[in-house]
Amino acid sequence: MQNRFWWLIAPILFILSCKNGEKLYNKGRYDEAVLVFVKKLQKKPTNTTSLQLLPDAYAQARRLHEDKVTGFLSSNDQLKWEYVRNEYRSLQRLYDAIQACPAALAIVKPKDYRNAITGAQENAAQVRYDRGASLLDQGDKAAARQAFDEFQAALTLIPNYRNAAQLRDEAFARGTVNVVIRQIDVRSPYYQFSADQFREILIKNLQQRNINRFVQFTDERIAKSNRIQPDQFLEMRFYDFVVGQTYVDRSEREVSKEIVVSTVKDSTGKETIKRYATVKAKVYVNKATVISKGVLDYQLLDAVNGNIIRTDRLPGSFTWVNQWGFYKGDERALSDQDKSLMGGEDIAPPPPQELFMQFTKPIYDQMTSEMQQLYNNM
Repeated sequence: MQNRFWWLIAPILFILSCKNGEKLYNKGRYDEAVLVFVKKLQKKPTNTTSLQLLPDAYAQARRLHEDKVTGFLSSNDQLKWEYVRNEYRSLQRLYDAIQACPAALAIVKPKDYRNAITGAQENAAQVRYDRGASLLDQGDKAAARQAFDEFQAALTLIPNYRNAAQLRDEAFARGTVNVVIRQIDVRSPYYQFSADQFREILIKNLQQRNINRFVQFTDERIAKSNRIQPDQFLEMRFYDFVVGQTYVDRSEREVSKEIVVSTVKDSTGKETIKRYATVKAKVYVNKATVISKGVLDYQLLDAVNGNIIRTDRLPGSFTWVNQWGFYKGDERALSDQDKSLMGGEDIAPPPPQELFMQFTKPIYDQMTSEMQQLYNNM
């Protein structure tokens, strides 16, 4: 019996071991005082202060907790049994601590509250179950979401309590808002495949962000095949977009620099004479800029009456840049900045479909952020 409970209370006793039990007792912190006294008696069964004060500390702790129990039981709070259970569990921790210490058990006969805990727990679970059933009967999604929490609370109190797990799952299904994402309207069939890719990635983003446990985002085709009843439709179209708008800037310029080409000593051999010469080069720089940008229009609609829940326009853009340069003439004429422009080659930009996907990337986060704002406090 002693070994069974010691591992439960040992961490608590370790934390309290450095505290002064008498001070805790004088401050009315009787639970902590009991645990400190027990810890000291574990180390030294003849500890005078602990032997003197432990019986009264335990009696006072019992009185305080049982007074709270009486107060809770006389209240109209529906959740009072959970509070009662917590008080009994506090008393049971003291019981377990004393039972694990022969010196403490010799002077205190603690009360076992396991049956009281079980009874309070069963009553608490029943209250949660009844509250969940009542909410579920209301028939609306908001009440179903509250019912889910009640059934979950009942299962937390007592795992496998009655059919609470089944009702919890039913409440979840009835409380879930199914948002069905329709095919994106894009003005050019050439970009339809890219638009479909955008939609697939967007759906994954919305699902993975776990915006709200009671909101499910589903592709329209999957919703139809799985016979998911939509609550809302998310409709999107690219209001305006440009892919591959190209600008090429070519420049050339002459550069020169006066450099030291040789040094000689003067006739005395003490001073150095530098001889200068001017070196020249021609710098050629090419810069290709490809701009892709667009605006996504979306509407979130009520599937029953078609009312607009939310609408917005989200911009996205992507700029691809390639720069290359070369020179003719003497390299020594180049500045450090000129040298940094040298190299590279004339390469083709990504294909239009890839540019389309790139400019739509910033839209993912914007859309997800707006959905989070909408559904966070649902």
